[in-house]
Amino acid sequence: MATVRLDQKRHALVREVPDSFGNALAQFFGTGPTDVEAARATHETYCKTLEANGIKVTRIPADNKYPDCIFVEDQAIIVDGYVLLPVLGAPSRRGEQPPVSDTIIKELSGHQVCKMHEPAMMDGGDLLRLGDLFFVGRSSRTNDAGIDELRDLLNHLGYELRIIDIPNNALHLTSISSAPTNEIILAPKGYLEEDAFGELPKGSEVIWMPEEEMYGCNTLGLPNGTVLVADGYPQVKKTLEERGLNTVSIDMTQVRAADGSLTCLSLFL
Repeated sequence: MATVRLDQKRHALVREVPDSFGNALAQFFGTGPTDVEAARATHETYCKTLEANGIKVTRIPADNKYPDCIFVEDQAIIVDGYVLLPVLGAPSRRGEQPPVSDTIIKELSGHQVCKMHEPAMMDGGDLLRLGDLFFVGRSSRTNDAGIDELRDLLNHLGYELRIIDIPNNALHLTSISSAPTNEIILAPKGYLEEDAFGELPKGSEVIWMPEEEMYGCNTLGLPNGTVLVADGYPQVKKTLEERGLNTVSIDMTQVRAADGSLTCLSLFL
């Protein structure tokens, strides 16, 4: 879920890696994690990197009943004083939400909380924000009914929402794209049409990366000009650095094996 502007990224919510992480859902990037301790090391590096860059990090304990619980991005959509709690697309993950929503309500006591209801479903990983423009992926985890509920909220707030159809070989919109700044979208060739994002505001652009660097297109931009990138995607790293951004590479091997990416691991409050 990337629904906060860059300047709003001051406080991140994360969730620890459960002992059961090896049983996490895996369909797109691999066959599942094989080393829980390595995943925990990645998660700790991630959290410390956020803190080193001025981000407050609030940690929620893991729950071994939910192997995918580290992917907090999916559990809430936070926009301008509103919190939308979606019905997740994977039924096995819906029990992850209560501790996350309880923490959000505690930390954001002045926000208005709305709950999505079936048959609507949505994962926060299908949301991308570029400045004041929002994109939503219509995917195996996000349906039209969920998109309609999101549109109602964004219309109320005066924002435009554009729908992007996610191909069958990708999980979420943010699995194959990200906005490392308020003016740049990274996306891989071969997964989306080059006009998929439509006409962007003046000064903004979609930068198309090689198809083989699809996973590297998920990045996490921070307010100080630092961008977290997955290790092993040199063209993504080079492209960002050529635009004056400082990159920090993180080994995402075990997280990727569970279909997860950098943005999946945090929810900005």
